[in-house]
Amino acid sequence: MSDLAAPSGPDRPARRGLGRSGVEITPLALGTSGIANLYTPVTEEQAYEAVRTALRRGIRHFDTAPHYGLGLAERRLGAVLRELPRDTYTVSTKVGRRLEPSDADGDDLAHGFAVPATHRRVWDFGADGVRRCLEASLERLGLDRVDAVYLHDPDDHEEQAFREGYPALERLRSEGVVGAIGAGMNQTAMLTRFVRDTDVDVVLCAGRHTLLDHSAAAGLLPAALDRGVSVVVGGAFNSGLLADPRPGATYDYAAAPAALLERALRIKEAAERHGTSLRAAALAYCAAHPAVAGVLVGARSAAEVDDCADRFAEPVPDALWEELRATGLL
Repeated sequence: MSDLAAPSGPDRPARRGLGRSGVEITPLALGTSGIANLYTPVTEEQAYEAVRTALRRGIRHFDTAPHYGLGLAERRLGAVLRELPRDTYTVSTKVGRRLEPSDADGDDLAHGFAVPATHRRVWDFGADGVRRCLEASLERLGLDRVDAVYLHDPDDHEEQAFREGYPALERLRSEGVVGAIGAGMNQTAMLTRFVRDTDVDVVLCAGRHTLLDHSAAAGLLPAALDRGVSVVVGGAFNSGLLADPRPGATYDYAAAPAALLERALRIKEAAERHGTSLRAAALAYCAAHPAVAGVLVGARSAAEVDDCADRFAEPVPDALWEELRATGLL
């Protein structure tokens, strides 16, 4: 099939393992919140073409979740992937937010998605809830299995996640239902606890290992390297500031503080002096740590996927890192 033609040159995919699970992913992966109408609508064909473009560019790992568009991301992703040979891609999804039918009117923009509020999210990291959530995801995806499953944002449910949710994932892994298990969060402290106190294969760390936020380097990344746990990095652009630093740009989904905007602009100027781009440097920084197995990029169109793939393949000279360290920007 044309979508699976072997990419050439810098787009040719390498694969990196998720811990000791045997699951391997491409170092650049596509996150699917964007194709689930994050903030503004995306047509089905635009969403499908974004996934097809990712495949053409050598991206073979896709991350999704029930939370994204109340299941829309899983349905749209599955519509493309289930037409392809199952061993040609890997998929991760998440558990912890069950979707229950709702008769509420209106939309889901309060949660960030421009979709009708046909369902409501129910936090549930219990053993039964984890299984039910995964079964519903498989139905929406139209797949018989996923390759990795994360506990999704258990920040306010820590004890249930460790006492019930994680053991449920362990059982699913031992039964062969999933290959790799872990947790995905926007913080490092609890992820570091998962790495040190459980037998997870992988953690998904969003926004905490970037050019502007180095907090993962203090504990999470060294612990993961020591324990043989893989890290998948999301939020490489900190929700926008590192993609296009300008007044009004967002940092972690809020208006960027002036000091961070100035810092991002200085890094951009340095990158351009060294013949590269800020976006390329942002992706390269995330991917460089030996504990990192892959970098997730969010895209809502074929053009955005192409841009991310181009920037990921763009050379970033060592001299840039030397200058950023020397000037205190890194």
